[in-house]
Amino acid sequence: MAAAAGALRRLVRCGPQQGLGRLLQPRSGIHGSAPAAVQVTVRDALNQALDEELERDEKVFLLGEEVAQYDGAYKISRGLWKKYGDKRIIDTPISEMGFTGIAVGAAMAGLRPICEFMTFNFSMQAIDQVINSAGKTLYMSAGMVPVPVVFRGPNGASAGVGAQHSQCFAAWYGHCPGLKVVSPWSSEDAKGLLKASVRDDNPVVMLENELMYGVPFEMSEEAQSKDFLVPIGKAKIERQGTHVTLVSHSRSVGHCLEAAAVLVKEGVECEVVNLRTIRPMDVESIEASVVKTNHLITVEGGWPQFGVGAEICARIMEGPAFNYLDAPAVRLTGADVPMPYAKVLEENCLPQVKDIIFAVKKTLNI
Repeated sequence: MAAAAGALRRLVRCGPQQGLGRLLQPRSGIHGSAPAAVQVTVRDALNQALDEELERDEKVFLLGEEVAQYDGAYKISRGLWKKYGDKRIIDTPISEMGFTGIAVGAAMAGLRPICEFMTFNFSMQAIDQVINSAGKTLYMSAGMVPVPVVFRGPNGASAGVGAQHSQCFAAWYGHCPGLKVVSPWSSEDAKGLLKASVRDDNPVVMLENELMYGVPFEMSEEAQSKDFLVPIGKAKIERQGTHVTLVSHSRSVGHCLEAAAVLVKEGVECEVVNLRTIRPMDVESIEASVVKTNHLITVEGGWPQFGVGAEICARIMEGPAFNYLDAPAVRLTGADVPMPYAKVLEENCLPQVKDIIFAVKKTLNI
């Protein structure tokens, strides 16, 4: 029964590995010693991070559905079971409430578990463990019981998996004090944020995206190091600009960069801010960008009400950057409906490149 259910979940979650990575142009000119950058997919970057942290600290272990002998539903844990064995790479029954509770208890006892959800939609089965047991224990124990656990897996819409498997949980978990929430876009984001999350003494929710797993990005020589970390709580300016600020996270960052590449041909310079972390949010970097560009557009795949973009707009309105806005801030979000199954409807429920271009032109009145 469990094997059949696992096979059914794999069938349901299977989707084309779509999405466009950031295309970096080769450098021109003569260089004495160019840094050794390599193409690495997000999947392989996550696998590297897991391998390095398991090797570095014997208290780290991975558990979840099919993470061991099957190498993971998305092959993120490929090869780790053969290398580290049953005690550190643990296949669990299909019971999120059960194995999430095991992970939280192990963290309270001094271990550093990495708990994989086959999709964050299934984390709803264990949301009491994530929020009440993991997120609140340090506070309720007066700082005496840390819970260093990482909850990770694919989040948000995939492709053709329907309403119950297409939700973005960034706003859900970002709402809760006691949790840290990260959302990578590129391979460097994925590797650096996962390693930082494993080493953090707080519970961290890491929201990946299934459609990004197979996308290759250039990874710098620095990022290939075993000591490479991306600091939690710090955004990254992916593209400098002067006319409008585009703030996004996860897969939507790539859409923003694509839109910026189109708009630059029309003389519009977009600054693209990759949040990387949802909680704690790097409001200072967003404010600094808005002060420079005087316009703000947020882009996300989640629903509009009480979403990540809504929080960003509120924080800007409440802070000093509000006085620098030359137009109202704009939110681009997923449609306020359960995700349709039909492909054409699904595409129209998520912000596309054309929607970002339209929003930028409307905001700049061009």
